Amino acid sequence: MPAFSSQPSAPIAVFDSGLGGLTVVRALMRRLPREKLIYFGDTARVPYGSKSPRTVLQFARQCLHFLTQFNPKLIVVACNTVSATALESLHHDFAIPVIGVLEPGAAAAVAAAARTPAGQPRRIGLIATEATIASQAYNQAVTRLDATIQVIGRACPLLVPMIEEGRLPDSPIVRSVLQEYLQPFKSLQIPVLILGCTHYPIFSQAIEETLGLPTALIDSADQTALVVAEKLATMHIANDAGTPLADGLTCYVTDQGQRFESLAGRFLGRLITQPVWVEPERLENPTVEK
Repeated sequence: MPAFSSQPSAPIAVFDSGLGGLTVVRALMRRLPREKLIYFGDTARVPYGSKSPRTVLQFARQCLHFLTQFNPKLIVVACNTVSATALESLHHDFAIPVIGVLEPGAAAAVAAAARTPAGQPRRIGLIATEATIASQAYNQAVTRLDATIQVIGRACPLLVPMIEEGRLPDSPIVRSVLQEYLQPFKSLQIPVLILGCTHYPIFSQAIEETLGLPTALIDSADQTALVVAEKLATMHIANDAGTPLADGLTCYVTDQGQRFESLAGRFLGRLITQPVWVEPERLENPTVEK
């Protein structure tokens, strides 16, 4: 079982199936400006949401194993599909503390639902990948916090591919797909909607406009960053020394693609430095030469 570094100066590693996890990186950089961050996006094999739980776990293990070479003090699984289907197994496989995005997102949604006016149904909507919806992990997480809240989920398999293709929120195709996916929530007047994939915040404004309702959109990135900060403080490994880093982020991807820089910039909110390309064969066979 790979060990982890207990040094405050060690980096935080962030993993996602694609580039959506950069929204979590963005939140971490705001909340923890002195921390070094290493991001790994498995962009050659995205999306994970349409794959079997067994394949998702296999891919996730390979990616986390790759990240252990940097001796991180903590790993953030910034992928809802992995958080929903594989997080428990990853906790057993790695001694490094691993934090997912699902539990923080569920907690934020329950807090928002608690503000529902008296007399109105306490419902939370959820849009996510097919694998996340099938896992029922969000439903279980919400029920553990408040069994009186009903979770209504809908799989949205087209959203991640459209985002990874670089489709803009005002694209007629995007608007048409969102209209179809969100119609049930409009009919039920859902007061809270979980964006159950770290890619989806790219379409936040389009989602709000499509719903046309005063719906609270839950993006788990900020809540996850808060949980990470609390975990580091509890373990006494937060990097509190020195001045904030101008650019403490290093990115690794398995496929850059033609739209990498523009798409990554949309997620991160600023230009990103050139990532390091990692051949997928290195993940499947760690003995392959770098």
